Amino acid sequence: MTPTIRPLGAADLSEAVALQRECFPAPFPEELLWQPEHLERHLAVFPEGQFAAIMNGRVVATASSTRIRTERWQAHEDWDATVGGPFLLSFAPDGEVLYGLDISVHPRFRGQGLARALYEARFDLVRSLGMDRYATACRIPDYHLHSSALSPEAYVELVAKGGLIDRTLTPLLRLGLKLVGVCREHMEDWESRNSAALLEWTP
Repeated sequence: MTPTIRPLGAADLSEAVALQRECFPAPFPEELLWQPEHLERHLAVFPEGQFAAIMNGRVVATASSTRIRTERWQAHEDWDATVGGPFLLSFAPDGEVLYGLDISVHPRFRGQGLARALYEARFDLVRSLGMDRYATACRIPDYHLHSSALSPEAYVELVAKGGLIDRTLTPLLRLGLKLVGVCREHMEDWESRNSAALLEWTP
């Protein structure tokens, strides 16, 4: 069944909050997951940047985004400094960069093109708003399996070259995002050893 991609709405918030908990179980920290008040803020400041994928009348995937300035993206600081925390205090109405905060696809609906459809919606938004790029800091959840032998920089380069598969980074590279670096101490994330791969896409 083809999903419907539409803007996330206020009526979807309880489903979106529950979805995150299905997508990011322990050891991912519960305190880093969206609360209803976070998503309310996202809809208040940037409603066009929030998307939902609907199948059989159910929210099965979501994507959250914000706008930031180029210099903030290029500073490659941690998540809080880059986006201003879960309330998006760094939101810039005229920011040149569409920054991907999160994408959540229900485990039972993975492998059906939902992530690709949500990313295409984000890319279309970059084009329609005349922005310079889409950018994000991507979890590398399989890095903990290799962290004793590889630095995060060496790990993401090896994944980018196809020498290793990372269940989050590899699919995003296949969508056409370009690896531009690593942010260490990006956020608390045991699997990723607190690191994230920095990715961008330009129209």
